[in-house]
Amino acid sequence: MTFPNTVTSHTARARALVRQMTIEEKISLVCGQGLWRTAGVPRLGLPCLLMVDGSNGIRFVPDQVPDNGQDGDLGAFLNVVAATDEGERAEPNALLGKSVPSTCFPALSVLANSWDVTLAHTIGKALAIECRGVGAQILLGPGINLRRCPLAGRSFEYFSEDPVLTGDMAAGFIQGLQDHGVAASLKHLACNNSEVERISMDSIVEPRALHELYLLGFERAIAQANPWTVMTSYNLLNGVHPDQDPWLLQTVLRGQWSYEGAVMSDWHGIQDRPAALNAGTDLDMPFNSLRHRRLSQAIKTGAVSTDVLDESCVRIAALTLQVTTAQQTIRTSAPDFTAHHALARQAAERSCVLLLNKDAILPLRPQPGDSLLVVGTGARTPEIQGAGSAAVRPRCCDIPLEALTQAMGRNTLLEWQPGWAEDGSHCATRHAAALEAARHADTVVVFAGTPPAISGENADRPDLGLCPAHDAFITALSTFHKRIVVVLTHPDAVLLPWVDRVSAILSAGYAGEGFGQAAANLLSGKAVPSGKTSVTWPERLEDCPAFLGYPGEQSRHIYREGIFAGYRYFDIRGITPLFPFGHGLSYTTFAYADLSMQETDSRFTASFTLANTGTRDAYETCQLYIGRPSPPLNRTGLHHPVRMLRGFRSIFLRSGESKAVTLSFTRRDLSCFDPTRGIWTLPGGPVTVEIGASSRDIRLSLTMEVSGDAPPPRYLDLYTPPGQALEAAGLADTLASWLVETVHLPRPEVMTRLENSRQSFLGIYDTLCWVFERELDENTLMNILQAINHRTGARKPA
Repeated sequence: MTFPNTVTSHTARARALVRQMTIEEKISLVCGQGLWRTAGVPRLGLPCLLMVDGSNGIRFVPDQVPDNGQDGDLGAFLNVVAATDEGERAEPNALLGKSVPSTCFPALSVLANSWDVTLAHTIGKALAIECRGVGAQILLGPGINLRRCPLAGRSFEYFSEDPVLTGDMAAGFIQGLQDHGVAASLKHLACNNSEVERISMDSIVEPRALHELYLLGFERAIAQANPWTVMTSYNLLNGVHPDQDPWLLQTVLRGQWSYEGAVMSDWHGIQDRPAALNAGTDLDMPFNSLRHRRLSQAIKTGAVSTDVLDESCVRIAALTLQVTTAQQTIRTSAPDFTAHHALARQAAERSCVLLLNKDAILPLRPQPGDSLLVVGTGARTPEIQGAGSAAVRPRCCDIPLEALTQAMGRNTLLEWQPGWAEDGSHCATRHAAALEAARHADTVVVFAGTPPAISGENADRPDLGLCPAHDAFITALSTFHKRIVVVLTHPDAVLLPWVDRVSAILSAGYAGEGFGQAAANLLSGKAVPSGKTSVTWPERLEDCPAFLGYPGEQSRHIYREGIFAGYRYFDIRGITPLFPFGHGLSYTTFAYADLSMQETDSRFTASFTLANTGTRDAYETCQLYIGRPSPPLNRTGLHHPVRMLRGFRSIFLRSGESKAVTLSFTRRDLSCFDPTRGIWTLPGGPVTVEIGASSRDIRLSLTMEVSGDAPPPRYLDLYTPPGQALEAAGLADTLASWLVETVHLPRPEVMTRLENSRQSFLGIYDTLCWVFERELDENTLMNILQAINHRTGARKPA
């Protein structure tokens, strides 16, 4: 059953309830209760709502949800942020140990590698069922900030560096949650792209990049799935905290995007509660007595009007009615954790990326008597998730070594060596023992990873390296062994200095509790890899688009790369990445053919044939990119990326099977944000449509001519070069009439001199004074130019 994804049907009833509330009840309603609840108004039958953390699972600590809780304890909140995943080893982490066990699905950064919106929907549904199992009505996710720099501590919580992949995967996830009665909280609006000085850093983003990249994922997710809540971010955005920004919350979110749900703060993110309520932040979380008192005073003095308070109360009440009605209408059974574990394993299989596979060493095909050495502490105690508020307590965890031992069978001689210390650091004895064992093994599988607990919420990574001991071991091993397979666990892209000296690399990221069996299935060939990278992997940190401005200085984080983030930067600069965006190998092969385009009702549809030409049944992700020429060849005067993702689809094909595939996009998808006029506009001219297996593996392409919007009129002033100014319709005639009267020359002579003036690079005023050999009245000329500006609607650049 699909429940209506809207709160508007409850607005009238919510408004009636708000009219019956006292001023104290209204203030309480917008201030939360305790650490994880809304306040509710019990006397009117309006219950409180319980929220839980997590996008890859649910974090619910009953001790933090007392029945009569008020102040959201800051110490308890900081414990949440500092929590790390130790699984069942979590003795030092008492808080995580008190959390109710739940299914640990792959991190969103890993799930995005599946490029499968349906899979995201299925996981959303499972999370909704587990939320309802603990009595929760809101899941605080998904997070969809772009993975602008791989150093960012919360990258693993976010989908991708691309807003289309991000927005569409988020939409599937949100629909899965809300179709089964649990509200999503889409976060963090906006530009929360690092953890350094997270509540005081100012993200400085120029308008085009802001709209085309950092807001687009939110816009797409809201348009497709209408999340019932949106959460603001900690950072400032262009000088203003998002929770206090009327432009972001009113003009963009509620105006341009027509969003009608509730807006909540991140925890303790509001610094000025009256300003935040006036801007449109409805719910302040968690409860804080100081912020509550300041809001009460602001309402008494009139600094916040009761009308503003009432509107926020209506949205929170409508949210409460929406969720409670949905949970009464949509029946769910108790969580089937066995089925959810199988889903977590399936998601990991679909999302792990085969980055490298020289000489088809994978899948492993050991012959009787062959020996396999497994190296790495991660084979026995895997890192399955990141740290911070996203960490959950898994109900169970597949152990890679156990699963691989079973997959290889009795005829394979399998040995394990830890290779390094339990914390990932160098251990000379273990290092030497593993190298010695490798000399007698036919194949070596190394489980390597990044240092544990060095990144996460409130902590960016210091570098992109694996544990130094892991790199050192693989480098030493490669000096004498030719069959090395590396399995990576990591929060985001990493540097691989030994990449050319190993045979295969399987990237797992933080793949959740099913990682161990999924890895064994992929290595053994029981499953076929189908994951594709959701970010570009650089060869060097210095190649990252954000490198020069990251993480900011003097509390200002300038997004210097503008619209050229992620693969757009690598393409425009001609930089070869370690692994490109959308890259992933398979155990089968696919052929693409017969690309054609059709336009119907402002929608473009690309049609082509995809064939599985190999011997294995498998998924393939088809990616659609569009590109435009950059100046001076285009007609817009704006620079454009070489290509931009505008559609994708994950297709399952049996060996030998072929299917007709269609991918569509709209005229809006062809548009760019015009920073001069502050609107989206479609430039006319040639557009290249590409179908690829990755952003650097384009299989089909064609060029089509697109009719665009009228180009923006140029704002004219005394300093506009005459060659540009005289392009304005009617200006030449108007100037000629004025000049005939002023300089007393025949009109043909004036027109000739005006035409010759087009070659001047000086401003029109200086040029005309020189051409007509006298000092002209600049006020009269400016009035003529202003009249043209008014007629054409030209706006003065900011």
